[in-house]
Formats: sequence, C-alpha cells, structure tokens
Amino acid sequence: MTLTNDDRCGAPWLVRTDRLELRAVRLADLAPLHAINHDPRTWSHLPEGRHLDEATTRAWIERAVDVWESDGMGYWTARLGAGGPVIGIGGASYQDASGYWNLYYRFDPAHWGHGYATELSRAALDAAHRHAPERLVAAWVDDHNAQSRAVVQKLGLADHGLRTHPVLGDPVRLWADRPVPPADPDRPPRE
Repeated sequence: MTLTNDDRCGAPWLVRTDRLELRAVRLADLAPLHAINHDPRTWSHLPEGRHLDEATTRAWIERAVDVWESDGMGYWTARLGAGGPVIGIGGASYQDASGYWNLYYRFDPAHWGHGYATELSRAALDAAHRHAPERLVAAWVDDHNAQSRAVVQKLGLADHGLRTHPVLGDPVRLWADRPVPPADPDRPPRE
C-alpha cells in the first residue's frame, strides 16, 4: 500500500508549535493554499511567482507531496492551532539544484506581523537538523525583503552574500546555518 501525506501523522509529518499546527502539505489544502498563493501581496518580492489559477497551485502541491514521499520531509500547511484555519505554508524542502534544505514560508497577509514565520521557520530548522543533520539549511532572501531578513537573523542564520539562486538564476542573498562553499566563479551573480 502506498501512503500519502494524509496517512502520516508522526514527526516531521505533523508538528505542533505553541500556536501552529504544521502538517505535510496535501491536496486537501488546495483551496486555502491557492488563495494565499494567488494574493499579489504574498508575491510582492517575486510577482512572477504568483499562482494565477488553481491548476498552478495543484501542480505545486503535487510536487510538494512527491518531495515528502521521496525525502521524508518538505513543506507544511500551517494552521492556526490544532485543526484551525490555514494561514500559511512553509518548512524545509531538499533542493536538488543546491544540495541544501531550502527554508521557505508564505503566509496570508491577514496573519503577518505576529511572528508566525519565525515560529514555523524554527520548527523547520529543528526538523531539518533532526532529519538529515549533514545537510545545510539555506534561505534565499532578496535584499529589499526586510521582513524575511529579520526572520533569518532571529534564527541565527549567517549571511553568505549574493549568490546565484540555483533555480531562479538571479542574484539573491544566501543565509545559512553553517559555512557554505565559495560561490562558483564560473557563475557570478547577474547584476
């Protein structure tokens, strides 16, 4: 029998923090996750990433479920309390292109400014360290994104300067939980 994310409940598939229930993302989360990913405010730092239709969100969720199945860890749907409303998504997912855990979050703007991103990110950092401690945990943060910069600083991640993002190909500041290899001189960040 093949298990899906709906069948799993042990850590890291289900994590509870002081205020959040973090459960491995699943297709049942489509409607609220599409609403968050469709809101242009949640994509102010990368407008081209916005999900314009549910099919885009569905494909994104399907990829996220596959990551959970292959790597045993990935992004969570964040609910306010046990069984409460969906307010965001995030966690740490293995990124083949870099070889790092990618720390990520996106919240409904109605819930910004309450420390949920930091709370989720702390849980993700802890889960990544427990699940595969040898893997570096990285967060790619645009210089003009002061809120995300504040989150990674609260987590104690170190700034490793501008690097070429392994997926987007753009120069983005890399924050990490440990030293990272030097930037590839054959692929300097694009200005």
